[in-house]
Amino acid sequence: MYKSTLALAVAVGVVATQAGAAGFIEDSKATLKLRNFYINNDNRNHGAARNYQEEWGQGFQLDYTSGFTQGPVGFGVDAIGLLGVRLDSGKGRHGNPTSASYGGTVFPTDSDGRAVSDFSSLGATAKAKFSQTELRYGTLLPKLPVISYNDGRLLPQTFEGGQITSNEIKDLTLIGGQIEHVKGRNSSNDEEMSIAGANNARTGQFSNKFLYAGADYKLTKDLLLQYYYGNLDDFYKQHFLGLVHNWSIGPGVLKTDLRYFNSSDDGANGNDPRYFTTGFYDGGVTKGKVDNDLYSALFLYSVAGHTFGGGYQVSDGDSDFPWLNQGDGSSNYTITDSQIQKFGRAGERTWQARYGYDFAKVGLPGATAVVVYLKGDNIDSTIGERTEWERDLTLAYVVQSGSLKGLGIMWKNAMWRSDIANTKDQDENRLILSYSIPLL
Repeated sequence: MYKSTLALAVAVGVVATQAGAAGFIEDSKATLKLRNFYINNDNRNHGAARNYQEEWGQGFQLDYTSGFTQGPVGFGVDAIGLLGVRLDSGKGRHGNPTSASYGGTVFPTDSDGRAVSDFSSLGATAKAKFSQTELRYGTLLPKLPVISYNDGRLLPQTFEGGQITSNEIKDLTLIGGQIEHVKGRNSSNDEEMSIAGANNARTGQFSNKFLYAGADYKLTKDLLLQYYYGNLDDFYKQHFLGLVHNWSIGPGVLKTDLRYFNSSDDGANGNDPRYFTTGFYDGGVTKGKVDNDLYSALFLYSVAGHTFGGGYQVSDGDSDFPWLNQGDGSSNYTITDSQIQKFGRAGERTWQARYGYDFAKVGLPGATAVVVYLKGDNIDSTIGERTEWERDLTLAYVVQSGSLKGLGIMWKNAMWRSDIANTKDQDENRLILSYSIPLL
């Protein structure tokens, strides 16, 4: 956290020397976000005794965003304060952490194997803006094809590093940066980064250097083209190509989302078993260097409150699809990143069907429902091709008026089943209440 504190001190010092800092104050915003989060996970180990996990907590997220000082180069500072408070958990329901784990389902683990009573962290980001280019250094929450923060628990995952974003050319956004540390969604500690297979919390291998760069080009108002590159030092290099197109057809709109990732080994991952990732290799070996091509297509048709969708994804190569995953919860930019699983194993072919409805069309604004079904097969393994499937259901409602305006209620239910060796079938429920209070 010392780098964020230093970034904040530098930014405040610069602002203090600016005679015209009106924009810094006038454009400042502060919001307190409240999240009450309950989760239970019923793990069924193919006939073995069940492993039930259950935790409940209250999260507080204070976001502060300043404006920029006046002048050719504007300076500012952002800050984020996070606090998670345990409301209910037990040693047997905490997630049964081991010496190789990062913590429980929602909370870090105390020395006695129980969930801590609370955990917190503070992050700050110094920023500077010239024309249409902005430089940020400190705490970041990137959501890009090659790096994406996870917000699926009580508190969000955060990254530490620097990023520059430029919009100097009309319809073109250029982004580049370097990440050095990550703070997990159930942690107060800054950690280095890794990938599946090498991310054991006690004996794994990690890197403090992730480089990324990319471009979003809006060719027309309905067509977006993307290219991104990511490199986790000593683990993998990754290229991404994307296309998003919206086409008005009849009374509705068809959205086409095409994605391609090419991932290969980098540095030690190519020859050092300690850096190997998961997958399936010749001779029944289940760990090796990164070698993956992932292709996907998702089509969504929206009309009169209904959204119908279907998609298909292919994961080619010897390794599973790689992404930043230090072991305590993460997200990636695939069309199959679901509530429980990712569906990017070596050889896997996944199709999905989805349906969503916006109840505003029948007089209930703020209410939505989405159901998704994914089926993956052709998964490479030492015992032949394996399969998995997941069904996710999300019901949500946001109060539209009155004293509780803005209060969000969400229920997320998921089932996952597979015939993959050494895995547990899962049934999961999440109940989330959220509310934001503007302070400035």
